[in-house]
This record gives sequence, structure tokens and C-alpha cells, in this order.
Amino acid sequence: MDTSNGREAYPTDLSDAEYEQIEPHLPQRTSQRGRKRVYALREILNAIFYLLRAGCAWRLLPHDFPPWQTVYGYFRQWRKNGTWEHLNTVLRMELRQAEGRQPEPSAAILDSQSVKTTETPGVRGYDAGKKVKGRKRHLLVDTLGLVLKVVVHTADIQDRDGAKLLFNKVKGCFPRLQRIWADGGYAGALIEWVQTTCQWILEIVQRDPTVAGFHLLPRRWVVERTFGWFGRYRRLSKDYEGLLETSEATIYAVMTHLMVRRLVAAQPAGP
Repeated sequence: MDTSNGREAYPTDLSDAEYEQIEPHLPQRTSQRGRKRVYALREILNAIFYLLRAGCAWRLLPHDFPPWQTVYGYFRQWRKNGTWEHLNTVLRMELRQAEGRQPEPSAAILDSQSVKTTETPGVRGYDAGKKVKGRKRHLLVDTLGLVLKVVVHTADIQDRDGAKLLFNKVKGCFPRLQRIWADGGYAGALIEWVQTTCQWILEIVQRDPTVAGFHLLPRRWVVERTFGWFGRYRRLSKDYEGLLETSEATIYAVMTHLMVRRLVAAQPAGP
């Protein structure tokens, strides 16, 4: 199959229906001044989603995409103006409604994931518990596993302190949110802090010590599945980014690709 620009399609390319879901939420030009756009935004998105899934460097993008400098320039611009987080928000709300849920969640699940960094310059730390030198992704997801907020910080920051960084950014953003589930690493003084500062209930889901081996824990498996979704995108196998903000934007971009495909798949077929 060929795309509109004549190149052979990649599995990560957006379909017509998927791009129609994203296009209204992309920044629009407000002035006719300046150079005219040479490359279609759809091709820019296709190049970004290819890079996220394939895990290649920006300079190694295939030559049938727009120049890597142009693609990276758009990714960076959309990080700085909040477009990636905005796309994550609007697509999450649309997908929740398509699943018969309220647009805003009333419950969420919290967890973190420590990942190694590379030789790319940037801050990092050592997670003694996981024995990982790198960074930690702190994730808050709804009961469908869709990302509400992500905060990336150095891996040496304890889970309870990292959770406070995330909660301070989320506070006031979700008026229906009442309850958050988390594992035993968040027990202790954080429970009272969340109740006092954010007016939420932080409920700890404990592992049954009498059960040997792996067993599925209520609620907590949802966020673990989200981390599993990240595994499909090789760009997230490590933290390759120089800035923490870029690491966060990369996760929002991955979720944009995942959700728009799920959203279009959930729509009834036309006549």
C-alpha cells in the first residue's frame, strides 16, 4: 500500500480515520506570514510514531520521511507548547466516552518504573532497590490504564517523594478524582499527606504473604499493563532523552498513537 506522498506505507502510519481524530487538536497557523509549510503534518506524525516504535535515533529516520531536523523540530515545538500532553488528554477523554465512561475519572492507580539511561547527557540517579542507574517514570493512570499524568525524575528519588512531585502537578486537574490505588512502597505518611493536601483517598493494595509465586493483584495490574504497552515502543526501552521534559513528552506521544488506534477501532463501521 502506498501513502498519499507515493512512498510505501509503514505499519505505524496513521490511517485516514486516525488522522481525522488527531488533526483538529494540532496547533494551527494563525498568520500567513513566514515560510509556507513544506511537509504535511500527517507525515511529520508518521515519522515521529515510526521513531517511537522502531526505537531509532532521529538521524536514522528513513529518507522517505521528511528530513529528521524538521521532524525533530516539530516534536520539540509540540513538547514546549504542550501539544503532546493536550493530545493525550483529549484522546483519553474521547476514548473513555467511547467505552461508556465519564470523560473525567473518579479513581486512578499509581506506580513507578525505573529505566536505564544512555550516554546522552542529562540528570540521572541510582535506584538501589531495582539496581538501576537512570531515571524513574512515575505514572498515574485511570482504571482503563490510560495515562492521566507522568512525571520523570532521577531514579534515586524514593517512590513516596516522587509521588508528591506527581500529585502536586495533578492537584486540581481532575475534579471527580476521589481514590487512588498504589502498592506498599507508598504506605506510611504519604497516605495522610494525600488526604490533607489533595483530599483524595490513597489505598494501599498489599500482596498476600501466604501466596507463593506470581498472582494478579486487584487494581495494581492495570498500571502494570500500561507499562507493558510501553514495551511495544522501543524508544521507551531505555531513557534516551537529554531532558526530563522530553522523556515525559515521549510517553504522551506513545499514548497518543496507542489511543487513536484504539479509538478508531472502537467506532462502528460505516455503511
